Amino acid sequence: MIKQQHPYIYPYFIDEKGERSYSSPDVYQRIANLLGEPQSQRAVPFVKVVKQNQAVTFDLNFTKNEKVDDYWQLKLENGETRSGYIFNYSVNLPRNLPLGYHVLTIKTEKQTFECQIIVTPEKAFQPAELQQDKKLWGSILQLYTLRSKENWGIGDFGDLQQFLTKIAQQGGDFVGLNPIHSLFPANPESASPYSPSSRLWQNIIYIDVNKVTAFQQSKKAQSWFNSQEIQQQLTDVRKADYVDYSTVIQLKLQGLKLAFETFKTQNQTDFEDFIQQSGESLLIQATFDALHQYRCEQLENQWGWDSWESEYHDYHSPAVKKFQQDHSDLVRFYMWLQFIAQQQLAECDKLAKQLKMPIGFYRDLAVGVSANGAETWADKELYVLDASVGAPPDIMAPQGQNWGLTPMHPEVLQQRGYQPFIDLLRANMQHCGALRIDHILGFARLWWATKGVPAKDGAYVRYPLDDLLGILALESQRHQCLIIAEALGIVPDGMLEALEEKGILAYNIFYFEFDENGSKRLKDYPYQAMTTLSTHDLATVKGYWQDYDFELGEKFGIYPNEELLAQLRKDRLVAKQKIRQAVEESGHILEETCKNVSQTFTHQLQHYVADTNSALFGTQPEDWLNMLDPVNIPGTSTEYPNWRRKLSKTVDEIFEDEKIITLLSEIDKKR
Repeated sequence: MIKQQHPYIYPYFIDEKGERSYSSPDVYQRIANLLGEPQSQRAVPFVKVVKQNQAVTFDLNFTKNEKVDDYWQLKLENGETRSGYIFNYSVNLPRNLPLGYHVLTIKTEKQTFECQIIVTPEKAFQPAELQQDKKLWGSILQLYTLRSKENWGIGDFGDLQQFLTKIAQQGGDFVGLNPIHSLFPANPESASPYSPSSRLWQNIIYIDVNKVTAFQQSKKAQSWFNSQEIQQQLTDVRKADYVDYSTVIQLKLQGLKLAFETFKTQNQTDFEDFIQQSGESLLIQATFDALHQYRCEQLENQWGWDSWESEYHDYHSPAVKKFQQDHSDLVRFYMWLQFIAQQQLAECDKLAKQLKMPIGFYRDLAVGVSANGAETWADKELYVLDASVGAPPDIMAPQGQNWGLTPMHPEVLQQRGYQPFIDLLRANMQHCGALRIDHILGFARLWWATKGVPAKDGAYVRYPLDDLLGILALESQRHQCLIIAEALGIVPDGMLEALEEKGILAYNIFYFEFDENGSKRLKDYPYQAMTTLSTHDLATVKGYWQDYDFELGEKFGIYPNEELLAQLRKDRLVAKQKIRQAVEESGHILEETCKNVSQTFTHQLQHYVADTNSALFGTQPEDWLNMLDPVNIPGTSTEYPNWRRKLSKTVDEIFEDEKIITLLSEIDKKR
């Protein structure tokens, strides 16, 4: 029983009404049990994160009887060493340490202690255009929604190249992507990009099979591909309005396995280099995917590792090692798929640079991982498997929100010198110009609940915000990667200021931006931000103005009671009036809306919001096309086909549409 206040748990939070909300003693105790007893303070800390040119002084926690060497030694990341005198069990490091990861060593008679010293920059990276206060624009894209004549029923890296080329021709500066993290090839209907198996590797479903050299060179693959049966299947999945994940992944894996047989007869040098550079992380991912496929071929309902036989529950078990040996070719196949995915992603990034897009495309980092995927399978010390991340209760969700994601243990993260966090950033800053971080509030605190209990019975767990932001800035500078932070919800005091101070862009949604004068004037938007009309979790422009999100929410039981829905409808009506007033006062035109909102209206509104003072303005193809159906309805699972709805036109057709070209041209002139 933990009787005193736990250092990693917030006893209360400020709710949406501005009032303190305390966890009950039972709930507090449950979260404390998940975290365990805090470990006693180490004689030398595991890690210290400091700003460049900051004085670094800290006390050592030795007993007075313990004999400590007179000198500390610091090995810099570049291999150089520095040393200094330990006075009164206190260490003073020089101010002029270079940026990077350095190792401090302190010795006693009995043992040697190491502490990672991480020296971080004042600010994260920003491209020259932002340093010159220029205004950029681009598209926010759910990659899987793209249609083309060539793809296999889902948007892929080939479609992304085509989209990048087309939007660059219109003057666009960036394309924002959904998370492209590894999901579950053997359980393809688990399609949410925000519930990944691992955030360290790619979703192989985005591979453009037609562009794989070994696929082109394989006679068997080409014969299979050109057969009437396969061509008909491809035609069917292309025509479908919703992504058929099971059929698409089945087709892609069939084609890629035939290609792999040809690849095995070819030069393996680049592939072997990739395996060596990727280390055990790649082996973990490939083993998980191979074993998951093997289990699904044997039994039904093998959703993830927690559905497997107990001998396979841990990556480090003898049974898993034996599987790697017995099925080495299948494991190597999944390694190769990651190799191909990385190559194609790198080609997209190279193309964006050739097109001279200031940002190119940005990737999206999900807030956590699925409980039964590759990351948790391999590291059960870091991940707290009996906890689930979500959000506290509010007017929309009185029972709280359970996102089904497993959190990292903040103390274990620190004990490892933040290496898992560093690895995560490095994996997601590769081959892109910017990184959007979903729910960056999790850098300060995450809402934990015990698995199996309502999400409302939880508490906020503390994370080391300053340290994580410092490391984020360091990796951002090293990768020349702009950072965009989504910070919607109940924001802790000082969080937005901390992001701004670090040169991190906020993420503003037009429909949420109101002040005492009504809809916030676009000139008053902060420059250091990205503004968009909508997101993957909200209604399209047409859906918002037709209140279609309320219709769907009512249909699927999203709202706890009719009174709340009625109030939300009233609030929406007022919001629309305030928006219209702001638009008209600015001198823009906004046609009258009716039951069926026109493309002209949605284009007029996007044209207006393009005047935002924010550095980045993002707009969705759904809203160019005046689409009604959302791509996701939060609070639903199988009731609605989330993460499946495609765009209504192909990439070629979108950029041949004169009305869309006119809209994009007008936006480009404004930016």
